[in-house]
Parts: sequence; C-alpha cells; structure tokens
Amino acid sequence: MEWSMIFELIDPRLFLVVAACWVIGYMLKKTPKVPDWSIVYIVVVFAVVFAVGLIGWSMEAIIQGILTGAFAVFGHQAVKQAIKGAGDK
Repeated sequence: MEWSMIFELIDPRLFLVVAACWVIGYMLKKTPKVPDWSIVYIVVVFAVVFAVGLIGWSMEAIIQGILTGAFAVFGHQAVKQAIKGAGDK
C-alpha cells in the first residue's frame, strides 16, 4: 500500500489529528508507567475522540479516527525503522 493511497482515505480536515496523535504517542512513550503495548490503543482512542469532535458523531468519524490513529503509529514506526536501518550500514 502506498502513502498516497492512505492520504486519500483520511479526511484532510483530520491531518491535524494525525500530528496530535504523534505527539501524544511520543509523550506516552516517555511516561515510565505507561506500558508500550497500550500506547497504540490510547492513541487510537484519542484519535476517535478528536475526529468525532471535529466532524461530528457518525460511523465515518469513528472510522476516520481509527485511520488517523493507526496512521500516526505507523508513521512513527516507519520513521523509527528507517533511522535504525540507516544506522546499520
């Protein structure tokens, strides 16, 4: 799946939610008492709440929230692995 395809799935009004979720995920990662496995779930819940707040309560908002939260987590991992891979050479 290409990045452009994912961009087409996410409502452009919610790209700010992706950035907010990235920041929330980073803050949670730095919080000692938050287990790593729970970060993705917390980020997705925040994304759904933000999406519902921005575009209203609907099934589309829930799906958009899940997409934006997942995109934020995936994007963070892609950058992290790219940096890690560049250091291996």
